[in-house]
Amino acid sequence: MTTKQKTIIVTGASQGIGAAVANLFLDRGYNVVGNSRKISEKNELQRSDNLALVDGDIGLASTAEKLVETAVKRFGSVDALVNNAGIFFAKPFTEYTPEDFRSLSSTNLNGFIYTTQLVVKQMLAQKTAGSVVSIGATLADHPMAAFTASVPMITKGGINAISRSLAMEYAKQGIRFNVVAPGVVDTPLLKDAPKDFLRTLSPLGRIATSEDIAQAVLYLTESSQVTGEVLHVDGGAHLGQW
Repeated sequence: MTTKQKTIIVTGASQGIGAAVANLFLDRGYNVVGNSRKISEKNELQRSDNLALVDGDIGLASTAEKLVETAVKRFGSVDALVNNAGIFFAKPFTEYTPEDFRSLSSTNLNGFIYTTQLVVKQMLAQKTAGSVVSIGATLADHPMAAFTASVPMITKGGINAISRSLAMEYAKQGIRFNVVAPGVVDTPLLKDAPKDFLRTLSPLGRIATSEDIAQAVLYLTESSQVTGEVLHVDGGAHLGQW
């Protein structure tokens, strides 16, 4: 008996956590459809016949359509999705601008909704169940006075809430929804932040790697009895004061 090769869509896959996720799943034998605005021009992905690249702004419904269409035409199915694409920047609450909020909502929320809707429709048509894992943030549930990011956390907290709701809505169809909530991760988003300060934001006193987060995504994608979970990968920061 042969096992069908599974296909996973990874958004924001050109670098950082997204690239680590895509490369790990390629190593595991998955077909991978990777997306970012200009992923075909520059990316940190290994070269593979099992990899397809889709350029486009994830905040647009047309990009979601291209992702699912590419997965089905190239590989025949969509078995998993990783909603990794996101933007984040910290500043005092009163300094966030209307444009900041529009940008955060477009990428973090529109990107989730448009892509997840089409992936779920495809999974329902296939009748093969599936997995959706989204990248959140431990700050959504456990804010820190030293790291002000209130407006981005509207979007990340929303991802936690909708993932729990969808886990219940589609449990009978075998479609699972989970979230990985990183703490401080060594990615381009934090390249200008002082490393000594970032280490103080974790009880373990170290900055996570993109590969640390990718391993958590893999676990949730392949764990058939886990749904509605928010898995904190933050060195214990979610436990409280230290």
